[in-house]
Amino acid sequence: MILAAAVVPHPPIILPEIGRGEEQKISATTQAYEEISRRVVELNPDTIIVTSPHTVLYADYFHISPNESATGSMARFGAPQVKLQINYDVELAQKISGADKNFPAGILGERDPSLDHGTFIPPRFLQKAGLDFDRVKFLRIGLSGLNAATHYKFGQMIAQAADELGRKIFFMASGDLSHKLKADGPYGLAPEGAIFDSQVMDNLSGGKFLRLLTMDEKICSRAAECGLRSFWIMSGALDRKSVTAEKLSYEGTFGVGYGIVWFNVGGEDASRNFDVQLADFKRRESLRRKASEDDFVKLARHSLETFVKTHKPAELPENLPDELLNRRAGAFVSLHKDGNLRGCIGTIMATQENLAEEILQNAISACSRDPRFEPVTVDELDDIEYSVDVLGDPERIFSVKDLDVKRYGVIVENGNRRGLLLPDLEDVDTVEKQIAIAKRKANIRADEKVSLWRFEVIRHH
Repeated sequence: MILAAAVVPHPPIILPEIGRGEEQKISATTQAYEEISRRVVELNPDTIIVTSPHTVLYADYFHISPNESATGSMARFGAPQVKLQINYDVELAQKISGADKNFPAGILGERDPSLDHGTFIPPRFLQKAGLDFDRVKFLRIGLSGLNAATHYKFGQMIAQAADELGRKIFFMASGDLSHKLKADGPYGLAPEGAIFDSQVMDNLSGGKFLRLLTMDEKICSRAAECGLRSFWIMSGALDRKSVTAEKLSYEGTFGVGYGIVWFNVGGEDASRNFDVQLADFKRRESLRRKASEDDFVKLARHSLETFVKTHKPAELPENLPDELLNRRAGAFVSLHKDGNLRGCIGTIMATQENLAEEILQNAISACSRDPRFEPVTVDELDDIEYSVDVLGDPERIFSVKDLDVKRYGVIVENGNRRGLLLPDLEDVDTVEKQIAIAKRKANIRADEKVSLWRFEVIRHH
């Protein structure tokens, strides 16, 4: 019952009351929005679903707005007179919420019932196009920090609930692209910004949903993207459907990417089973990672998987290299899942008889004793990526000029409080940030003086 779908941006400046002439610089986006809105009015759907990155957001839960209606304005952007009220499809919201008690989605946790700008702007264009707001209802859905497969499954659930209720649905995936396209833009410039936008627009306009679901997490993060998870849900809602995509516009005038793509939805197409294809892709990637791991990472994996499965420490494997058996050193074991940190525990100095035992113990700690995370479970094992950092001897320094975030890790100390940060970490691009994070880890205030040490590491992936 998905009639059609569209990816749309939500720049407040596109509204004349806010842009005050600046909206003319993204006229292609405005014209595409108007064309989208005209088509939606012709389709005459029962319900319009809007997924938004700016509504209620949880790391591990998809929030569906539960109320009968909602209002909002552009007061945050200097135009309080621009107001909107929409009515919600309460029955559909409840249907989705109750579809699977084990799935992390529902109508609980409404923190702010007012319309966010990611939800406000698409209906605003529809209103101007003459959509009957008294008849057509909406559904506002938030994103989560969960992985692509879970977002895709949620889209499938939305489509199934609509089918069961006989709803004619139009799906609007609200989301901007990269926020780092220009040095003079509001968020600065990153080379990954243009790469991200190019890849997303190619994947969307070509209906290449598997590529959309498997984009490089580092590129996505460094591009400061906004709407990818919104697009993932839409992909799931179009699961196993024939889809014809049409790119209507793309602009990055203000340093933020705005793309509009329309999707005509046809009949069944079993080949577009991207949940199955994504699972196959992840299995292949897991096998590839395991095949490329060196002895240090293999040992960390062996330790972690043995402990998670048996709740007992692993025995050291035979035929380990001499460096692991005859050297003593501190080591950190870091875990990542879906591009996000999943655990990191280590030792500054050697605490075990050899480096192998150090890694064995720290892998157990990383998966079960990192206070920031729940313990790793068996069903996560194939998705965990490992790195092992072997630390060199710390060297006392007396000036921040002796630090280099790419080459050196840092240790800060004040009394009996000590904090450590490894080198060459994502988004840690200045010495000041490196020291500030190390201080926070040690519960040392920003204004407190610290003694500094630096160290080098050998990183094993």
